[in-house]
Amino acid sequence: MIRFSDPKHCPWWTILATVAAAIVVLRLEGQPWFCECNQLRVLIGDAYSSHTSQHLLDPYSLTHVQHGLVLFFLVGSLAHDWRWPWQLWLAIAIEAAWEIFENTPFVIDRYRTTTAALGYNGDSVLNSVGDILACTLGVLVARRLGWRKTCALFFTIELVLLVTIRDSLLLNVVMLLVPNEALIEWQQG
Repeated sequence: MIRFSDPKHCPWWTILATVAAAIVVLRLEGQPWFCECNQLRVLIGDAYSSHTSQHLLDPYSLTHVQHGLVLFFLVGSLAHDWRWPWQLWLAIAIEAAWEIFENTPFVIDRYRTTTAALGYNGDSVLNSVGDILACTLGVLVARRLGWRKTCALFFTIELVLLVTIRDSLLLNVVMLLVPNEALIEWQQG
């Protein structure tokens, strides 16, 4: 029987509580549970559809896998004396905090004005949970692959996204910090 008070299970309960808290905050921010279409889809393949960021997974889920790849090494260096489950929790907590911040009016407006995401209204709660799961996958993969293979995977994902959707994690960061009209035009094809 699993006991809440058992220290062995504490990180796992804390992870669940962190995700639950993120869900509550996202709802309080006014984010919808899922897409207005009232359909539950696992994957949306079109990066520029009105369904993007509204269902569990979309092409941008790969950028959240990349978050996990980076967070594994960042958290590992900052909390190197923590047990592995607590390092995983910290990575998930950072991603959950990003999901909350990403869905604030400030960031939503920034995406609309500085990137190709012109009609972006923020993520649905379901999509934010999918993003947290994608990040968790990235952390687990990085733990398994090691530094070199993780770097190779990170840049492979960047390249695949640039070729397929004309966007990527690094390009997204650049566009949020230093918008470039020529890049927006290229992204819009």
